[in-house]
Amino acid sequence: MKFSVFQESHIGGRKINQDRMGYSFTRDALLLLLVDGMGGHLHGEIAATVAMQMVGSLFQQNAKPYVKKPEQFLEDSFFAAHREIHRYRVVNNLSETPRTTIVACLIQHNTAFWAHCGDSRLYWMRDGQILARTRDHSRIETLIAQGRADPSERATHPDRNKLFNCLGAPNMPIVEISRRASLQAGDVMLLCSDGLWGVLPDHLLAQCLQNNTIVRAVPELISTATGIAGKNSDNVTALAMMWESDASADGPNTITTNILPVGAVTTTIQSAHPTEPDSAESYDEREIEKAIEEIRGAIEKSSRITSRN
Repeated sequence: MKFSVFQESHIGGRKINQDRMGYSFTRDALLLLLVDGMGGHLHGEIAATVAMQMVGSLFQQNAKPYVKKPEQFLEDSFFAAHREIHRYRVVNNLSETPRTTIVACLIQHNTAFWAHCGDSRLYWMRDGQILARTRDHSRIETLIAQGRADPSERATHPDRNKLFNCLGAPNMPIVEISRRASLQAGDVMLLCSDGLWGVLPDHLLAQCLQNNTIVRAVPELISTATGIAGKNSDNVTALAMMWESDASADGPNTITTNILPVGAVTTTIQSAHPTEPDSAESYDEREIEKAIEEIRGAIEKSSRITSRN
């Protein structure tokens, strides 16, 4: 494999940065991972860190040197992270379970697979065009899919910030898995938190990543988003990867993995001890409403605590 990768995060106008991102790779597999802790207090940061550690640890155990069942790995590792967040709450006697959204991309054998829970996004881009992006697990996206809202309402609808799916909620998460994507040289994978995509339109993201290297594009996008949002800016985080051909010239952020030993793993993700994954459960309409209210209640409670501190 040959690729370039760059990541950056900005705290924005918040007191704490609850976003986390990182990547791991072996000779034949690459994992890109981004999480966005939910809530206005430290609990979101805890959930994000636990999820990162769990998924990163499971990748290191399973990529020997590639993951045998990539779709199953993504699903199982998300379930394991969800259970580990709940275990953390019990062990540390927290008053509530911390929560986080998550998006991950696994690339091996020139093929990408991705999965997500919540509204942390992945964009697959080629020549300035968006070939695919994840669909947020939000009320507005559900309404659009049901024909009860127009896509033009995404930025203005009163339910646009209501999420019904994340890690750490009372119910098991819905892990949405992508179709297999065959990569070509020059393709870009962008993983980002809502602090970025919620401020900048999709076409601007694609245009910036087409006109610049990822090393220049990621800082420019984050600077633009935080500048527009000002003191109300959320945490803003982006992780971008450009797929490269063997014949392409090496840059300062280019990684070539075929020189790595079979058992070697390089990672920016701190490891953790895994737990056994559980099985998935689907949400119906009533459960979506219940999950939204429960998540929003936790966020509002944390926000009140923050305002008193």
